[in-house]
Amino acid sequence: MSWQEERRANKRAEAMIRREDAAAAAQVRIAERQAAAQIQRADEQARREAKAEAVAARRARRAAVWRGLRSWLGEHVVELLIYPIALLSFALAAPSMAAYGVAVYGSALGVLLPGITELGMWAFAMAVVIVRRRDPARSVWGLVAGVLVFAAVAFGINFSHGLRTAWDIGVTMGVASIAGVVAHQLTLAAPPRSRQERQEARIERAAARKIARIRKAAVQQAVAEIDQTGSARLIYAPGRYVLAGRGRLESAIVPGLPVAESADWDRELADLLAQQNAATTFGSVPGIEPDTTPRDSIEGGSIATLDRPDDQQKSSRRGPKIGGRPARSIEQLRAELDKALRADPGSIDPTKAEQIRKALRCSPKTARRLRDEYRKGGESR
Repeated sequence: MSWQEERRANKRAEAMIRREDAAAAAQVRIAERQAAAQIQRADEQARREAKAEAVAARRARRAAVWRGLRSWLGEHVVELLIYPIALLSFALAAPSMAAYGVAVYGSALGVLLPGITELGMWAFAMAVVIVRRRDPARSVWGLVAGVLVFAAVAFGINFSHGLRTAWDIGVTMGVASIAGVVAHQLTLAAPPRSRQERQEARIERAAARKIARIRKAAVQQAVAEIDQTGSARLIYAPGRYVLAGRGRLESAIVPGLPVAESADWDRELADLLAQQNAATTFGSVPGIEPDTTPRDSIEGGSIATLDRPDDQQKSSRRGPKIGGRPARSIEQLRAELDKALRADPGSIDPTKAEQIRKALRCSPKTARRLRDEYRKGGESR
């Protein structure tokens, strides 16, 4: 190859290289433009989405505000109807009372008279509403009395002010003065309750009164324990009681509930002796007789004493106690035992005299008789 041909070949190669470089540069510019356009489109899309989200958030906030406002308006319809009446009543009464106060006191300090006649009753009226909403169980009779007193004062002063012109004007001014607070107390201070709520309130009040009477009777019949320092405390006998005549407590058996085992044997013995004394007094049931049948100390058996019968002291009449009851006949005891067994068969074991005695609070002899009758299948009933 000659040098001319080689030169032409080199030129062709250089031209091809330049074309390739130009094409590569063009591709790079195209890629850059495409990337820039894509970035611009992404930015515009992000701005549109952010704008849409901001608009949606503003709409949601406005909707939430309107929902809250509608809910508040729905819950406070009565207030929105009553408080404008209260404002109108105050607007009518306060200026006339201020002018009347200046005329009565002869100085500018008379303008403070509405603070007593109008603001006084409204202060008590708002206090009634606040106390009843914060603590419904709290008594507000003192605040209600304050509303009545200050309303009477406001009506009287406004009536006397208008009476200087004519009696009908006095009545109008007096009614206008207290119309707002009367409407407020009738609707907001004491909202009407349903029939069921009134019945439940009456039942709760009756239960509270009964509990108070029972606690008072328990205090009257409690035993005082005095220590060496002279301090005293009351000892109560736990159990189930009913309120009898003259505010006395008597032990009661609740059908369906198990009979509790007694841990106070002294009290049980005192109750037993009192029942036997009452039975002897009324002459319906004889005294306790020893049973010589060899059994354990609970089921029966004679008990020896160190004193001879002549040396033993007569038992005197016992004072008032908790749990005393008149003597019952054997038929009444049978009926009570049958009732207790039907109500809760597992609460009493009728084959054990001690459980019958504790459940019915009768003498051991009567309990053994009822046990024997039950074992015989009720043949003697």
